[in-house]
Amino acid sequence: MFKEGAIALVTGASGGIGQAVAVDLAKNGVKVLINYCNNEQGALETLKMVEECGGTGETVQCDVADAKAVNQMFLSIKKKYKTIDILVNNSGITKDGYLLMMSEDNFQAVMNTNIGGCFHCTQGALRLMCAAKRGGAIINIASTSGVVGQEGQANYSASKGAIIAFTKTAAKEYAKHNIRVNAVAPGFIETRMTQKTGNLLKEKYMEFIPMGRFGQPEEIAQVVTFLASEKASYITGKCIVVDGGLTM
Repeated sequence: MFKEGAIALVTGASGGIGQAVAVDLAKNGVKVLINYCNNEQGALETLKMVEECGGTGETVQCDVADAKAVNQMFLSIKKKYKTIDILVNNSGITKDGYLLMMSEDNFQAVMNTNIGGCFHCTQGALRLMCAAKRGGAIINIASTSGVVGQEGQANYSASKGAIIAFTKTAAKEYAKHNIRVNAVAPGFIETRMTQKTGNLLKEKYMEFIPMGRFGQPEEIAQVVTFLASEKASYITGKCIVVDGGLTM
């Protein structure tokens, strides 16, 4: 499923989907670099879960919105491991609000982390992967908000829609290097981020999910692991929607 000694960098892996992705990759024999920005405790919890399932990993602190910090992170990775085989761009934030009430700072903060972080980390990974000449897989975590738009999320929807378009361009440019780039667009998944959503909004969402339930982080992780593996060797430039039928 994965080449021996495969290494993955998972951004925003201190909880939620990123944590589940790190653990699932580790279960499949991949060494996981667990990126976090501020939540060191969550990152250490992820590392503990990785080790408890028989995997190996380490934590890597870096704010992906900071281009210089990302560059330093990849220089450190190059020095220690020479390259990585898998990048999962999962870091993301929300600062919801209606358009006329949304501040410039809140719009830019979401764009800087969500699509800016994806850009910075993808550049760093591509440099290593191209130099190593052994291919690779990049999976970007988008959202159904980037597929259909979501009321009160002009910044978040724009950032996630941009990730989908970015994925397709990167896939076209680097297919010749045997580097596959895909996106996964989760629907309503039970995480700390979605727990902040009020019960009324959750009930509203539920009405439109044919499967009648919210997803679990592990259900996204399993799709990411598949796309990162050799089982998906002929898939690139695609956005896989995982939403219980919400947007069909």
